[in-house]
Amino acid sequence: MAAYLIVDTLLDDPVRYEDYKLRARPLAERFGGEYLARGGAMTIKEAELWSPTRLVVVKFADALSANRFYDSPEYQEILPISKESARRTCVVLEGI
Repeated sequence: MAAYLIVDTLLDDPVRYEDYKLRARPLAERFGGEYLARGGAMTIKEAELWSPTRLVVVKFADALSANRFYDSPEYQEILPISKESARRTCVVLEGI
């Protein structure tokens, strides 16, 4: 079953965040990730529980692959760049 890494990001330092993006995408793709959305335009229909700011959606073959990417030493090495330059919520969601 496919799984989706969904990240909501509020950029604090967009210039610094560019370094993270340049390194994260090829790494996600190496783990089988396919970017479906990356900061595109949104129309928020309801926001009672959550009001997203900038969404990224990456599709993986399954939750195991998504978690392997996130937990990999290579990703953990670049994750601090993101945390220095943005505030985030990140989930792995199983789907169809």
